[in-house]
Amino acid sequence: MTDATGPARRPRPVRILVCDDHVVVRAGLLALLDSAPGIEVAGEAGTGEEALALAARLAPDVVLMDLSLGGGIDGVETTRRLTAGPAPNPYVLVLTTYDTDADVTRAIEAGATGYLLKAERPEELFAAIHAAAEGRTTLSAPVAGRVLAGLRSPRPALTGRERDILAQLATGLGNREIARALFISETTVKTHLRRIYDKLGVDTRAGAVAVAKERRLLP
Repeated sequence: MTDATGPARRPRPVRILVCDDHVVVRAGLLALLDSAPGIEVAGEAGTGEEALALAARLAPDVVLMDLSLGGGIDGVETTRRLTAGPAPNPYVLVLTTYDTDADVTRAIEAGATGYLLKAERPEELFAAIHAAAEGRTTLSAPVAGRVLAGLRSPRPALTGRERDILAQLATGLGNREIARALFISETTVKTHLRRIYDKLGVDTRAGAVAVAKERRLLP
């Protein structure tokens, strides 16, 4: 007897757009995803600008996003534009080698649904893609641990002097120039910079400025 409801319908595969500026890495991801059950590669992009254009045309369910994209806009800005655009917006799953607090914070604040490291096993990646397609958050274990640690022990706020130094740093001044501008010693500038790096979870001047811009800490 034939079931009155007819044959069971197979769920629609999750449509993926892969964005990574390394051709070899991108090719490897495409080959890997081709073997994944329930996942269909809709397209590939090597730049943020290309990802935005393809996403508007292909309407993928999930964009697999690297953070470092060489020239042009980076993965964080691309994520922000993808998730802030006209509905329906794709979910963005970050897949990167970077796991610093600053990178994780910037990506999540930009609207990323998940954050995975490229060292993850294929099965973990496939599961994260399916989770992202349903709007569920997935974080690599090291990333999740750092996020939880940050929530349990939030970093202290910047002092007024640290904000002053950060503002000077954003203009491209070196330690000596900052010291002259603020009428303090160069040693004092270095001391404040170490505290700023610790509070922002970064270890470079560029990283401090990037996080400061994301958090709107600059005047």
